[in-house]
Parts: sequence; C-alpha cells; structure tokens
Amino acid sequence: MKLKFLGSLLLFILPAFIYAATVAAFTGKVTDAKTNEPIIGATVTIPQLKISTSTDANGQFNFANLPARGRYVVEVKYLGYSSLVKTVDLSSPSALNFALVPSMIETREVVVTGTLVTATSKYNSTSAAVVHKEDLQGSYTNLIDALAKQVPGVSQITTGPGISKPVIRGLGYNRVVTLSDGVKQQGQQWGDEHGIEIDQYQADRVEVLRGAASLQYGSDAIGGVINLVEPLAPASGMIKGEVLSNYSTNNGLSGTSLMLTGNESGFVWRGRGSYQNAYSYKTANGYFPNSGYSNTNASAMLGLNKSWGYSHLNFSYYKNNVGFYDPESVDELYTTEHSRTLDFPRQDIRHYKIALNNNFVLGEGSLKVDLGYQKNQRRELEDSSDPALFFDLNTYSLDAKYALPAKNGLEPVIGLSGSLGHSLNKADEKLIPEYNAYAAGAFGFIKKTYGTNTVSAGLRYDYIKNNGKQLFEEGEEKFPGFKNDFSSISGALGYTHVFNDNLNFKANAGSAFRAPNPAELGSNGVHEGTFRYEIGNPNLSPERSYQADATLEFGSGMVTGSLGVYENYVHNFIYASNTGNETIEVPDEALVEYPVYRYGQVNANLYGAEASLTLHPVSYIHLENTFGYTHAQNTTLNRPLAFIPAGTLHNTLRFEPKIKGLNAFYAYVGIDNYFKQSRIDATFETATASYTLLNAGIGTTVKLGAQPLKIYVSGYNLTNKRYYDALSRLKPGRLDQTNTALGVYNPGRNITFGFFLPFSIK
Repeated sequence: MKLKFLGSLLLFILPAFIYAATVAAFTGKVTDAKTNEPIIGATVTIPQLKISTSTDANGQFNFANLPARGRYVVEVKYLGYSSLVKTVDLSSPSALNFALVPSMIETREVVVTGTLVTATSKYNSTSAAVVHKEDLQGSYTNLIDALAKQVPGVSQITTGPGISKPVIRGLGYNRVVTLSDGVKQQGQQWGDEHGIEIDQYQADRVEVLRGAASLQYGSDAIGGVINLVEPLAPASGMIKGEVLSNYSTNNGLSGTSLMLTGNESGFVWRGRGSYQNAYSYKTANGYFPNSGYSNTNASAMLGLNKSWGYSHLNFSYYKNNVGFYDPESVDELYTTEHSRTLDFPRQDIRHYKIALNNNFVLGEGSLKVDLGYQKNQRRELEDSSDPALFFDLNTYSLDAKYALPAKNGLEPVIGLSGSLGHSLNKADEKLIPEYNAYAAGAFGFIKKTYGTNTVSAGLRYDYIKNNGKQLFEEGEEKFPGFKNDFSSISGALGYTHVFNDNLNFKANAGSAFRAPNPAELGSNGVHEGTFRYEIGNPNLSPERSYQADATLEFGSGMVTGSLGVYENYVHNFIYASNTGNETIEVPDEALVEYPVYRYGQVNANLYGAEASLTLHPVSYIHLENTFGYTHAQNTTLNRPLAFIPAGTLHNTLRFEPKIKGLNAFYAYVGIDNYFKQSRIDATFETATASYTLLNAGIGTTVKLGAQPLKIYVSGYNLTNKRYYDALSRLKPGRLDQTNTALGVYNPGRNITFGFFLPFSIK
C-alpha cells in the first residue's frame, strides 16, 4: 500500500521537472505617496512563490529567477504605512512603482494563502483573520491561547495553561483542522486533554479561516482551519534570523527560540530551536499542584526556489511533557509549592514530521503537491516512566492542487488528496482499538471576478474507510472491531462585492461533513484525563453541516471594523453522554465507579455573530474592540448544546506616541468581558458566572546597530480575579467519591517580560 502511495506521488511530481521553465526578473521601487521619497527596508513578498526581499537605499528591489509567465500576488509592507497589494503578470515584466500611503490605521488589505486561490481578504469570500508574529507575543501560554484572546469567534478548551484545544464558532476537537508546513496536523485530536503539537514560536503569521472549509481540506474542517505560515526565505545572498525570549511570573514560564534562514542563488534553508518550561500555575487561592509543563522543538528546512517554482523539505521534532493532578477533596486543590520537576501522573508526547512542499510552474498554471509523514506518540504515565497508555499513530498524506491558467477573470482549480493512518497500542491499558484509516478525495473549484464582484463555487467528493481491530483480553472481547465506509459530496458558494476602497461585503453558503473518528467508533475503557468510562458506537453516521455566513468590512479615516453573522446546522452531531447515571467498576480500581459515557448522535444548530471596531480619534490613539457570541442548541433533545464558549467583549485602548530616541513605542490598557454562560447541558457541565479581566502592557523598539530590538512588558488579569472559564476542564462539575464538587480557578495575575530581535546579514 505504501509503495502504491509513493508511486502515485511521482506521477504528479515528474511532469513538473520535465517542463522547461524560462527565467524572468521583476524589479520595482517603493516610495512615499506624499513625498515621493524612497522607502528603505520595505518588505516585498510574493507569497505563492514563498520568497521575499527588502528595498535598498534607493527604495528599489529585485527578484531574479522567477517564472517567465503567470499572475502573482505581490504584497508590500512597511511600518507606519498602509500595506499595498497588487497582482503582477510576469509574462509582460516591467519595473513597477509602489507608492505607500502613510497611515497609523490597521490595513484590511491582508493576503490569505490558506484558501484555494491566494488573494487579499477583500476579494476572498472566506471569513478570515490574520495574526502576525508581533501579535503572538505577550502574556500567552501557547499559540492557541494567543489566537483565542485576539480573534473573534475563536476560543479554547483548556486543561490549565499547558493544554489548549482550538474552538471556532463553537466547534472543536476533530471539527477544526490545524495546518503546518502545508500538512494537516494529525495527532490525537479526539481527546479532551490532548493539545496541539505545535511550536508556539514557529509561525511568522497565522491565518484563521472561520466556517466550513471541507471543500479544500475534506473531513474535519466543518468548524474552520488554523493555518500556520512559516517565515519566507530572504533574497539571494542574505541570511535572516530572529531571537526571542520571554518570562511569565504566574507559572515561571520561560521560553526561548532561535531561527536562521538563508538563500544562496535559490538554495534556501531554515533552522529553528525552541524551548519552554513552566512550573505549576497560580490562582488567587494558591498553586494548582503538578500543572507545570515543558516543550522542546527542533525544525529544519532545505529547498530550492527556482524559475520552475519551489521544492522545500521540512523536518520537525516536538516533545511535550505536561503534569496532571487528580485531587480527592477541595482541601487538596491548592498548595504553596511549585517545583519545575513534574510528578506522576503526566503526559509524554512526541511528534515527528517530514513534509515535502512543492509548487511547480506549468506555463501560466501551477501544480502544488504537499506530501507528509507524521509519527505521533502519546504516552500517559500514571506512577512511573513506564506508560500506562501509549498511542502510536503513523500518518502518510498527499494533497495536490492544479491551478489552471486564469483567463477572462476565471481562476479554476482542481485537486485531490489522500491519507493513510495506522495506530497501535503499545501499553497494557487500552482505550481505543488499534486501527487503520484511509481517506481519498477530489474536488473542482472555480472563481470568477468581474468588475467589483467575485463569485466562487466548488464541489468535492470524499471516501473514508476505518478498520478497527478486534482484541481479546483474558478470554473476553475488549474491542469487537469495526469496518466502516463513508462517502460524501460537499459543495460551497461564495460571493464578494467591493463597494469602494472603504467598504466590501462577503458571503458563503455550503455543505460540509465529518466522518466519525476511531475513538467515537470503538472506545471501550477509562479515559483517565476526563475521569469517565467511554464506549464507542460502530454504527455512527457522518456529521453533515449546512452553513452560511455573511460579513461586512469597512474602514476609512477614524473608523475601521467588520460585522459578521453565521449559522451552522449540523445533522448527526456526534457526542458522548451519560444516560441514566450509568456507572461501571474497573477491576484494577475496585473502589472507584466511573460514569459511563456512550457515543450517540443528535441534531444541532449553532448561530452567532462576530464584530470588530477600531476608532482612531488621532493618529496615536487606537480604541480596539472585538465581540464574539455563539448560540448552540441540541434540537433533538431541545436543550442547549454542551461546552459552548461564553460571549466575549474585548476593549483595548492603545497609545502610540512618537518619543524621541524610541521607535514604535506603545502602551495599552485592556478590559476583557466574558459573559455568563448559563446555556448549558446540565448532564455534562455546570454554569459559569460572568467576569472581567484587566490587562495592560508597554513596549518599544530600540536599535542594536542596524538591527531592531523589540522589548515589551504585558500583564494579564492584573486584579488577580478568581474566575472559571466556560471551557475550562478544571471548572466545577465533576463529583469525587465524597460527592464534593471540585473546581480549580483559572490562572491569576500574570506579568510577562520579553524581547524579539529580528536581524539580517549579507
């Protein structure tokens, strides 16, 4: 099977090397639109070719070894100016001048690469938000935590600061796809306390696609996509790098990352090493025992950027250790001790990945082929270094997309994808059966731009097969085994209209699906992290989503913002429930009765709103506001759907005055308002009260020779507020053996000190 899989890849790759591409150059100049003076150090990027450069002392830039034909998006950025995006036709090359307009206002002209056709947000119907590296640094414990505190519609399921699972518009777990190195992250997403095996520091920017994205990414993307974009290679003859570090007072979190990337005549490379370590986190009542963690990440890239496109080989290794604590009474919830040495029980997770990303220019079209291999090893250690649970998942994947030449405003794309998954149990305890999973899909998409309107449409077919293995233990059947075949057709329609430079509208409608995962189909055992006994259902049907959304974006002078609404009806929504207070005694733990949760299906309806509004009364003052709310109903049982985030309102007043001797100085104060969440399924969870958190920060950039050093101090929950987040897995709700409702507060006051030093060397 593996040989057939690899052989099919060659059929896609070989034609690209046979095609002889010619070479073109692209030059230009970046100037100030008001003074016509050249801008030195502006960044010029061609995202589709994964290359970037900077302007010289005359404001000029040059790209060599480009494809001789094709239309490419070019983005020009410089601090204090509105970004400028143009589409350039390389078949008629000419020197282009980019005149940037001075502005302290955040631009809405953001390029999105995680969709089928790279374009600016204005001409892309997908509801998307882009978070840049500078905004990922602050009082955040991980990447998902940073996104949840900044992007409307994004929230997180947490098990203390060390574990965060993304939730988009009320949907999480296997309903959100995380994309890194062009490959779907494949770990154990089904677990409540299973985080995302991603280095917090690796992304140069993160694209959050809100809403169903099954047309491009297949099953599991009915909630949305988080796309991590690595730093691009610099211009030929340059080495770029970055050093960053931070320290947080709440849990002693210290993190450091070093990255270097270079380009020598089209041979490109990148290397990164990162490390994080934290002790137990502190609430207003004390430290929560054994909640520390450590992360180690090493990654590298080798590749070619040539006139025929690019080919990059990526390697990464990620290791995560997280402590757990299971208190038996409220008297054991907190302590004054906070050692960095983790006790048992704890997790030991290791994720290995190899990805080959290719983009071959074929005339005026292009073929993108992303190949991936991942090994995810999850060890759960109860009382020694010998794992009690040990999942070993190996995944091979292929994604191929051919963008046909654009003609008369039409941009067609066709593609296919496939994956093979093989999971083993390598310890005595077993929660899910060993399994093999197969997936294949094909799609067609077309985008048409006419004047100020853009229309897109697409269809996709998917086939998924899951084989769970039968297992007997001590003469009794532990797992009966299962064989399931699922197939589905997904469709999507999109529309955008640009009224003028200051106002545009976008809308989407479509159908998506998600196949049941092996945990939902075949679980039979104690899930230690959730304190329950789970039983799967091999007769589950795929989830079917019918989704629509619409967004109005505006911005001019003193006001910028957006307003969006959405609705997502999910047929056959899969969830586990405890019916009739069913319990079971586990032989090795005779004194403990676990509640039994069986997987079933209901129909669910989720709808809500997302909004942002930024006011600029003067150039150095920004009042930033975001709002997000999701209403979710279990329509089958006529009660609220479980584990839905509370409504949020974030308000930040930001000052950016010009101070002599300091560059890009800023100071801010923020108030985060989290609404009461009383719309709960009482059989699963408890309600949470509303709360307000006070935040503040300050930062600036100073020069170390020619290199900019960015330093900052940020504070979160400065009043040391006691609160429970609606999606915290440690909030009250679980009863112990004495029927005491346990609950652990979210982290208290946290102040983070950090710096970020990007640099370049000829």
